Amino acid sequence: MSNIGLLPRYTYEDYLQWEGDWELIEGIPVSMAPAPMRIHQQIAGELFFAIKNELECEECEVLYETDWKLSNETLLRPDIVVVCGEDNERYITKAPRIIFEILSPSTAKKDETVKYNIYEDERVEYYILVYPDDLRAKAYRLGHDGYRKVADFTREKLVFEGLECDLAVDFDKVFQRFRNKER
Repeated sequence: MSNIGLLPRYTYEDYLQWEGDWELIEGIPVSMAPAPMRIHQQIAGELFFAIKNELECEECEVLYETDWKLSNETLLRPDIVVVCGEDNERYITKAPRIIFEILSPSTAKKDETVKYNIYEDERVEYYILVYPDDLRAKAYRLGHDGYRKVADFTREKLVFEGLECDLAVDFDKVFQRFRNKER
C-alpha cells in the first residue's frame, strides 16, 4: 500500500514562507535547486530578448521566471512566458499563450512529462522545450485533442500562429553564439 496519501500537502500561503526557489505541484513542494547552468541562463536571455524585440503588441508581454498560480495548491515558475491581458502584479493568473522551458539534467523529466501534462490541461497554446546540449527546440501546439508536435528547430524560424500579436523566433539567431563556441 502506498503512503503517498500520508504526505503533507502545502498551499500558496505556505509557499510564500519558504526560502529558496520552489514550485508547488498539487500541494507537493518541488525544489528548483541547484541554480541553472550558465548555458541555460544564456539561452534563456537570448530567447527573452529575441521575443522582446519581436513582440510589438500592447496586449501581450514576455516575462522571465514569473510565478504562475494555477490554484492554491499548484504554483509553477516557467523559464519564459508570453502572456496576454494579464494584470496581476504578483503572479500570473491566466494560462500563458506560450511557455518556454530550457531543460537541464535535473529538470528534463519534469519538464517533458509533469509540466507538459499540466500545460496541456491548462490549455497553454504553445509549449517549447529547449535542449541546450543539442542547440535544439521542440515545439508543441495545442489542438482539439491536446498537443501536437510542430517540429524540431535548430536553425529555423518558428512562426506563432493564432495569437493576438505577430511573433516569430529565429532559432538560428538564438543559438548562433553557442554554435560559434563549439568550433
